[in-house]
Amino acid sequence: MSATGDQRTAAERLSEAPRERRWPNQRPKDAATLVVIDRRGAEPRVLMGRRHDGHKFMPGKFVFPGGRIEAGDRQMVVAGSLHPACEARLMSRVVRPSLSRARALALAAIRETFEETGLLLGSRDYGAPEFVPEGPWATFRREGVFPELDMLQFVARAITPPRRPKRFDTRFFAIDAEAIAGEVAGVIGPEAELVELKWVSLPEARGLDLPAITHVILEELEARIAKGFLPELPVPFYYEKNGRFVREEL
Repeated sequence: MSATGDQRTAAERLSEAPRERRWPNQRPKDAATLVVIDRRGAEPRVLMGRRHDGHKFMPGKFVFPGGRIEAGDRQMVVAGSLHPACEARLMSRVVRPSLSRARALALAAIRETFEETGLLLGSRDYGAPEFVPEGPWATFRREGVFPELDMLQFVARAITPPRRPKRFDTRFFAIDAEAIAGEVAGVIGPEAELVELKWVSLPEARGLDLPAITHVILEELEARIAKGFLPELPVPFYYEKNGRFVREEL
């Protein structure tokens, strides 16, 4: 049940959410999103950002940082590796499964979080990574931060329904706020992709202006935390079939 007392399933609520479908259909692109969770206080808080009102896709909505895989995500050096259960589920229900793709998705989540929030997630214990791709990953080298994949959990997957302005096959990861190794100032602002950031409790987050899928992910996250927040837990997978959303588990 949702916080509003709505007893419909999450898949039913996603199916009934209003959305325009006036764009040509396109193949979903691989993407990754990262939920940064601070569990050090009395109740967990998550980091959310409000998108610029000028965006075509979800303008003004509060979201978790994320975006598409880029070439450098396939080349970036890392410390640690994904939990075997996370790797297996990232390779499930895909056409060409591979460990390199799973790794690139995890790194895309870390890079996108840095680009949109200025937060560097990883560890300074290993010194600076020596060889990094050009672009955003160069800041990790300059700041002496190694991304650590074993800090990540794969917590959900969702595919944007057809005939939307953009379509993504999004893998949602979660990471503890203790993994924040640094921050670059000046990333958030009135002309940036995210115009503000908020640390909010899960009930507070549900009160924000959110995309329908983000409401669902928050509920899934709350249930996962209640079950111990373990990487071995099943991963929910939402996608549309015959015009209705379905929920499966990976």
